Parts: sequence; structure tokens; C-alpha cells
Amino acid sequence: MPALPASSGQAPLRLKYTTIKAMKSEPTIALSMLDLVAVREGGTVADALAISLRTAQHAESLGFKRYWLAEHHNMAGIASSATAVLVGYIAGGTRHIRVGSGGVMLPNHAPLVVAEAFGTLAELYPGRIDLGLGRAPGTDAFTMRALRRDRIETENDFPRDVAELQQLLAPAQPNQRLIAMPGAGTEVPIWLLGSSLFSAQLAAERGLPYAFAAHFAPRLMHQAIDLYRHLFRPSVTLSKPHVVIGVPLIAAPSDDEAEFLASSTYQRVLGILTGARKRLQPPVQNFANSLHPQERAAIADFLAAAVIGGPPKVRAGLAALARDTAADELMLVCDIFDPVLRLRSLDIAAAAACLATAV
Repeated sequence: MPALPASSGQAPLRLKYTTIKAMKSEPTIALSMLDLVAVREGGTVADALAISLRTAQHAESLGFKRYWLAEHHNMAGIASSATAVLVGYIAGGTRHIRVGSGGVMLPNHAPLVVAEAFGTLAELYPGRIDLGLGRAPGTDAFTMRALRRDRIETENDFPRDVAELQQLLAPAQPNQRLIAMPGAGTEVPIWLLGSSLFSAQLAAERGLPYAFAAHFAPRLMHQAIDLYRHLFRPSVTLSKPHVVIGVPLIAAPSDDEAEFLASSTYQRVLGILTGARKRLQPPVQNFANSLHPQERAAIADFLAAAVIGGPPKVRAGLAALARDTAADELMLVCDIFDPVLRLRSLDIAAAAACLATAV
């Protein structure tokens, strides 16, 4: 990777109207965003929260469909642990974009508590709240025990908890003893998230929308979404399969600058793989060249679904993913150290995806 100067902090760069207009004959790709609320090196949690809100507002202005927050605990540099609180914060600071969890890690919570929290959000922001559910703990075993004490999770618990949540968010039935208040009757849309075949099969059986976590575990992407579509059973809430794919995105005016900015993501991924997590780090010139070949290969596997580059490369990458997966939405994960350049990256992605409001 060529050596490039650090970002200047200039205002977001939008593509010229003539460039975007030329793309209008191409199909529109629906975009959404997943945010882990990264705490940057030298910054604070308060800074990270403010950056997330500003990013959500910008995504909304570009025509993104939804903005999700991911639950993680006891992880350096990630401030999205109180997911429901953050969903309310983002929804309260935006106007119409859907806001939700991507996801709530259900093994960490009693279904009643989740139903009450998201039922409250649905009453505050009608028609705008999503409830994405994952079955991983989103943390280490030690922290998981702190969250759920001594409860021992089994494979059957997740399907049972999902069913209980569906019942709690549905209209209360006569003689129903356990009622979520708020929650009952809000029918908050439930999504299942996963990176394996288990959640794909369960989402298909329940007739629920499915989000595949290709932003960190792309290996089973095609197998999982094929299984989901093959086994899908229509439900009262969803008549046909709906697939969202998580996509790491680093976009810049040139391929070289995008690769330079992506070094922050490479450092984050290396920290995950080696157990040495840090706050989101500034980009480093020639970072990939300093790594052992095995480290480079591991990062490449982790980011196999990533789209990194200038406008032509981003346009081609997003189009290829949409075509190869037939996804209904691409959910972007954009870890750029400079918040202004992160917004610029979304501008480029929106133009590449031909969103009408990107003109």
C-alpha cells in the first residue's frame, strides 16, 4: 500500500452531480448501516456516542433504510453495550430512518425484559423500531456469567426465547398471564442475525427476515442465505424471504486513500484475532506490509466481503455483492478513524448504490 498523508479533516466530499446522474440507469441498491459505536484512540465514550448520532443523521439524509446498533460487552473500544438505550438515543435524534438492534444477544437477557424495552421504544417511535436478535453472547465466557449469572444455555433455548418474544410483542390473548407492558400489541419486527446455518434455518421456519454477518464471518454466506430461501415459510409478518448482508466498507476518492484509511480496520481485526483489542486506531502508512503473511491472510479472510476503494471500485463491489447474493439490503460497517471521512465514505457508497437522495 502506498504511503499517504493522514486525513486532513476537510468537509465531506460529494461526487459531482454529473457523475451520479450517469449512474441512474443502474439498479438501486438498498443500503443500511450497522454501528458498533467505536471509541477512537484519544477520544471518549461521549465522543463516540455523538459521532454515532451524527452518522445516523447523515445516513438518513442519504436515504439509508435503517441504522442498527450491535450489542457487545467488556470490549475495549466498543460503546454499544446498552443497545436499547442507544436505539432510543439514535431514534430520538433522527426523523424517519428505522433504528434497531443488530443485534440484541438474546442469551444475555430475559425475553420479557427485551419485550418491555423494545415495546417502550416502539411506543415512543411508532413504525421505526427493529429488533434484531443474535444467539451469541457478544462477549467472553467470564462476562457472560456476569450478565446471566449461572444460567447454562442450551441449543434449544434460543428458539424458545424467540418464540416467547414473538408472543410477548403480539396482541395479548384472553387469560394470558404474562404480558409485556409496554410491548404487547406493538408487534416490533423481529429479525434473526447469524453467521452460521442455525439462525438461517430458524428464520426460515419462523418466516422472519434474516441478516447474515458477512462483515466478520463471510465463509458460510452463500450457503446460509441459500438454505434460508429454500426453507422459508411465509408468515403473518413476512410473505417472502428478506435478506440483509453485512458489508465492511471503506470508500474514498481514490483506491490508494481507501487502502490507507482501511488500515484502522486492519488494526481492529488483528486485535480481534490476537485477543489484543484496542480502541479504534488512526490509519498507519504501509501497515499491511509490516504484517506477517499469515496475519495478512487472516485479516483478508475476516474481510473477504469488504468493499474498499474509490468510487468505481465501490460501485463495482456493491453491485457484485448485490448480484451474487440477491440481497434485499446491504448493511454497511464503516470503521474510519476520522468521523468526517467516515461521512464522506457513506456519500460515495450512496452515490455508488444510486440512492435517489444522494444527488
